Amino acid sequence: MTEKTAARPATRRGPYAKSAQRRAEIVASATAVFAARGYRGGSLREIAKQLDLSLTSVVHHFPSKSALLVAVLENADYASIDSFESDSRGKGVAYAVLRYVRRNLERQEMLRLLALMAAEASAPDHPAHEWFRDRYELVITAFTTAVRRDQDLGRISNRRDPELIAAALVAMWDGLQLQWLIDPRRDLLAGISAGLEDLLGDPAVGDRHP
Repeated sequence: MTEKTAARPATRRGPYAKSAQRRAEIVASATAVFAARGYRGGSLREIAKQLDLSLTSVVHHFPSKSALLVAVLENADYASIDSFESDSRGKGVAYAVLRYVRRNLERQEMLRLLALMAAEASAPDHPAHEWFRDRYELVITAFTTAVRRDQDLGRISNRRDPELIAAALVAMWDGLQLQWLIDPRRDLLAGISAGLEDLLGDPAVGDRHP
């Protein structure tokens, strides 16, 4: 392998790195615009103007506003369901939820964007409607599996249908999180902890507090 050949991969990585950086900048700008104006109120032109780019440059990376919205939502929702699965399998659903909530305390603006977009996306014609529907389905399915496992292992005393418990848990979490976003003086962790005790029952084994 010649010296010129060995150096080639590094040379080729340059444009890709630059393109990834530009995409990240567009997503960050879109996040701010959508958070301030909502999806329908924000525009690709405004996003391009914030970055001192042409509209063509933005469209080169994201061919439509709906495609950009999905990228924004996926970036805001980066907390992985995989980490929840690992935590819930090892120490139970309550532990996994509280650990997830602790991480979210540092992401207030991103959570506000998700809450705003979720409300807008309740309209069937909204471009993020399907994304949020699929997201809720994924989350509730993961929670159902975790609750059923805890029931089988004797970690929780509530023996009701795991899917009903999971759906109620997600609704409780969303509601308390929204209250916290409106008034950060509220103790989100304390509220979630109390809600978990009411929904799951007394723990038999395991540590609920990360």
